[in-house]
Amino acid sequence: MRVLVTAASRHGATHEIAEAIARGLVQRGVEAEALPTEELESLEGYDALVVGSAVYVGRWLEPARDLVEANAAALASRPVWLFSSGPLGPPDDLKPEGDPVDTVAIVEAARAIEHRVFAGRLDRGRLSFGEKAVVLAVRAPEGDFRDWDAIDGFAHDIAGHLTQG
Repeated sequence: MRVLVTAASRHGATHEIAEAIARGLVQRGVEAEALPTEELESLEGYDALVVGSAVYVGRWLEPARDLVEANAAALASRPVWLFSSGPLGPPDDLKPEGDPVDTVAIVEAARAIEHRVFAGRLDRGRLSFGEKAVVLAVRAPEGDFRDWDAIDGFAHDIAGHLTQG
């Protein structure tokens, strides 16, 4: 079982989540590799996929949306899991609540087994002028809010699904 973990990430934090999921799968005996969505050339050779995206203004990034749309038939023939990264703040204060607005259609197109939302990281020093304006307008807290135990738990659950039998 060979698994591709791919994510669209604007500033690297979501790809770091993808790398952690791939490491967690490997530690559990599942062959896995992480590639940024933008570098992905083909889904050939992969038996299962984990696809993720950073969420901006409630939506997945275009490269991840395009990957799912262009490969819907190939994804439907394999086990697929999805994840989103984006809510910011301490776990009890995470906003917005619920899934990003476009994930229902993405889950359906990919025929995903599951979709999870993980908190993200905000480093204002990496943002463009426009992004800084949005962050200021919505009063987004700066910091790294990713829950590595929850991310590893996702890898554990995926590995369990893939190795049961």
